[in-house]
Amino acid sequence: MSTRHDPGHAAVDPNEFKAALGCWASGITVVTATGPDGPVGLTASAFSSLSLHPPLVLVCIGQASYHHDALTRAPAFGVHILAATQEEVSNTFAFRRGDRFEGREVEEGPLGAPLLPGALARLACERHDVLAGGDHSILIGRVLMAEVADGEPLAWWQGGYRRLADLG
Repeated sequence: MSTRHDPGHAAVDPNEFKAALGCWASGITVVTATGPDGPVGLTASAFSSLSLHPPLVLVCIGQASYHHDALTRAPAFGVHILAATQEEVSNTFAFRRGDRFEGREVEEGPLGAPLLPGALARLACERHDVLAGGDHSILIGRVLMAEVADGEPLAWWQGGYRRLADLG
């Protein structure tokens, strides 16, 4: 059943919206780039493939994020699809203030994108476009490099970390 709403008015209560979106199980990524003061990164679950030809992905970055400008202005960025063993990495890049890279090994990917080891998959991307999307920016990247490792993904569902076996 569809309900019509007047343009410019909220269509749904924000808490109901968040609860509904919590029913969508998603993988977890860490997005990294090199900013003016060195590497930056954050945890993001709003990630998707966009196109096969050319190979494009998108990640949504909150405009209120401290690293928004560095991530959306960098010429290149890395996307790390986290493995089931990487809850600590997800938490560090989601919550830690200060240098999230302190004590971490970082490799330089194409166009200088900082890449972290241990992910289930790593993508190095060239910034293709940045679009407005409500209170987020949609960062679109052209994939220059893709690496895949063995393992299972770390997932997020109904407000918590999950593993594939938990969802079965």
